[in-house]
Parts: sequence; C-alpha cells; structure tokens
Amino acid sequence: MTEVALQVSNLTTTFGHQGTAVTAVDDISFDVMPGEVLGLVGESGSGKSVTLRSIMRLMPQHSSVTGRVLWQGRDLLAMPEPELRKVRGGEISMIFQEPTTALNPVLPVAVQIEENLRAHTTLSKADRGKRSLELMDLVGISDAKRRLTQYPHQFSGGMRQRVMIAIALASTPKLLLADEPTTALDLTIQDQILKLILDLRDELKMSVVLVTHDLGVVAATCDRMAVMYAGRIVESGPVADVFGQPNHAYTRGLLGSVPRSGTERSPLLSIEGTPPGLMNRPTGCAFNPRCEFATDRCRSENPVLQAMAHGHEAACFHSDRVKAAGWAGS
Repeated sequence: MTEVALQVSNLTTTFGHQGTAVTAVDDISFDVMPGEVLGLVGESGSGKSVTLRSIMRLMPQHSSVTGRVLWQGRDLLAMPEPELRKVRGGEISMIFQEPTTALNPVLPVAVQIEENLRAHTTLSKADRGKRSLELMDLVGISDAKRRLTQYPHQFSGGMRQRVMIAIALASTPKLLLADEPTTALDLTIQDQILKLILDLRDELKMSVVLVTHDLGVVAATCDRMAVMYAGRIVESGPVADVFGQPNHAYTRGLLGSVPRSGTERSPLLSIEGTPPGLMNRPTGCAFNPRCEFATDRCRSENPVLQAMAHGHEAACFHSDRVKAAGWAGS
C-alpha cells in the first residue's frame, strides 16, 4: 500500500480560556495520499479554514489545537518551531483566502516571492529573479517584469490572489493547502489556476487539500471530498460516490441546491435555517434543527462516522432514509 502523505487524527481546535472555550474544529480525522486532491466543502463557519490553519499551526493566541497531524511520519503539532519553519512554506505551502491581509502592503511583490525562494531553495539571486518571472507567468500575470516591482495595492483583487498562489508554489511543495484559491477570479483564470494546480500535482506528486464552496470545482478537480458541518466531518468518500449517492441529509441538501442544466422548471432543494454559532451548538447531531429526517435520537445522540461501501463514510443515524429519498441529481 502507498504510504499516507498527511494523516490528521482527532484534530480539535478551541478558542478562549477554560470555562469560556468554544470548539471550532471537533475531533476530525482524515488522510491524504501522495498526489491526491481532497476537497473540504461546507457552508461558511463549518470549520474548513480553521482546519487548514490548525494543520499549519497558524492559530492566534488563546486557541488550543490537539490531536495528531502526521506529515510523512512527523507530527507537526509536536514539532519544534525551528523545524516547523523549514516544513511550513517549503514542504507544505498554503494559499490563504484573503490576499489583501496575507500580502505585506509595504513590500514589492518581487520581495515577497523571493522571500520564499531564499528561505526554502538554494537558488542564487539571479536565479530567484528568473524563477519569480516564471511564477508570475504561470499564474497568468502579464508584463511580469514590471509587475514584480509593484506593491499589492497596485493589483486588483484577482491579481493579488494570483500573486498569493505564485508565492505558495515557489518552492514546489509536496503538500498544498488551498483555502478557496479561485475566489474573486473570473472563470477563465479560475480554470487556468485549477489546471496549474493539477499539472503540478501530476508532475510533483503533490497532494492538495482544497477548501471551496463550489461543488463544480470539487467535481472537476478532487479525488475525494469531506463535507464539514459545525466543526465536524459528516460525510466523506470518493467524489463520484458522494455525488452519486449522498448518505447524509446535509450533503443531500448541498448537492440539491445547485442548479443543473435541464432542470430549469424544477424546484431546487433548500436547507432551511442557518448553521449554528460556536456558542449555541445543539445537543445531539448539530444538523438536527435543519434536518427533515431528524428524530429524537438525533436530538440526543451525536452520530459518528460509519463506513459505507467503497471507502464512503457518513455520520447519520438515518442514512438509509436519506439514500431512499434521493436528490435532484440522482
């Protein structure tokens, strides 16, 4: 069997002090194989971005991260900070969701790209300049030589996102954590960026964890997907299996709410209500107040992930009823 590249076990992230702590990521586990693209999907507030930041140990003060994050057999959560700095940005890179806050506003773009190259490669100054130009071309920024001398405020939102991607890819990482990397990009550039990530995946056997709200992106780029709700993974499995037969009511709602060609006059499924806040998680299954299949057991017990067929897992007491109900695309 191929050795697992990234193994996340019982990852839990809390904010606040004892007595007032709230849980943002609640005991989640998943594996990522070499060269595999795993999609993390779910509504805003489900814990996707916090999961990526917890893996990289980029959490703010007054937060706590427990569990194990094994990267090629080394536990990132127990790793000394000097050793972690060599891994973070070198072997593992991250594309942040908001480039306006991630980029340094007082440094030219060239300095910010070369900072990564200087820290994680042995390239000379001249070669770092050439590599920076190559990266700008790769992510679709024209007139790269001139744009490298400019500052982040001189770029549009989409251009800043492309600069962030160039920085993340500079050291040819083996694992890419991508937090909605195509946000604010038009469809043409979005397609180019996704193809670039997939080409690098094939060339370098780079693993990717991709956070996105776009189920079309998941269908086109991901090998497996994990659906998150209220800080927990409620369903996971190969993309084709999850799309073809969702086993959790939340996944069914997400898939059914997407318009599809040929269904112009058919009603879309909708998920009533909103996700719970960190301070008011319901007892039992967190989705039960919004679930049409919920019973008293769902309101008192918290389901755990159960194995289905073909590596498919779901945390639902009534997966048989969910499957029987079908959805708009089945």
